[in-house]
Amino acid sequence: MRYDAHEVLVAPARSSAGLKRLVGGVLLLVPLFLALSFGYAALLPVLFGPENWAQAQDGVGQASTPAGVLINLLTFGLLIVALGVVVRIVHRRDLGTLIGPIPLAMRQFGRAFLAMVLLYGVVALIPMPESVAPTQNVAFGTWAKFLLPALVALFLQVFAEELIFRGYLQSQLAARFASPVIWLAVPSVAFALLHFDAMNYGGNVWVVVLWAGAFGVVAGDLTARFGTLGPATALHFINNVSAILIAAPEGMFDGLALYSYPFAINDARAITAMMSMDLLVLLCGWLAIRLSLRG
Repeated sequence: MRYDAHEVLVAPARSSAGLKRLVGGVLLLVPLFLALSFGYAALLPVLFGPENWAQAQDGVGQASTPAGVLINLLTFGLLIVALGVVVRIVHRRDLGTLIGPIPLAMRQFGRAFLAMVLLYGVVALIPMPESVAPTQNVAFGTWAKFLLPALVALFLQVFAEELIFRGYLQSQLAARFASPVIWLAVPSVAFALLHFDAMNYGGNVWVVVLWAGAFGVVAGDLTARFGTLGPATALHFINNVSAILIAAPEGMFDGLALYSYPFAINDARAITAMMSMDLLVLLCGWLAIRLSLRG
């Protein structure tokens, strides 16, 4: 399989394609992001005020309130800042080289976004069994009030992950190794392991990890196939809008979900069934985006 368009992202990585540099970049990224996160955490009580923060922080850990969801999602903006510093210092690259040509990326994002909205519109028409049908979670007025900042914060979260895994890791590895087996698999495995959370997912943790790995492969393929982060970002964004703002399992990152499912994220039977459907939707999304960007 040829990925000619991928060269747009890979070429800027060739001058710093050594594995030592990549490892050094990752080792710098982690403490830099943690330092920024600690600063962010220290700033929050000042911004909220001691009394308001004492009330708000209970909903932050599980993102069970609108403020808790926004606070968690905005943290990913710091990851973008940290990555920008790393690629400049370690790789002598601009952050924009991880994205591809911006006008092209925006056009591809728009077309892929429309394809995904149409796909999810069709999926929404499929009736669900009454036992797992979602019910109202957040009042519509509250949801609508937070919708715009939530979309911005959610885009930051999605874009940060795409920059890290598809923009940075994938392009740097592709500059060093010609085989897609390496530059597709390694970032996908890393992305999957990022979702390893045995405390919250319980026995479902490997189901979630495997799904995340499949998502990583699909997003990596779209990035290599079309030469920008636009398509993968659209896929990721619509997926997360559906999972975080539309319907979420109860008790886990459901603070801004308009609806919630009548089961928790550690419910083995329900999550296994849902992940099977999600894998099918992921495959359809991959095909829909490819068709929307064909030619």
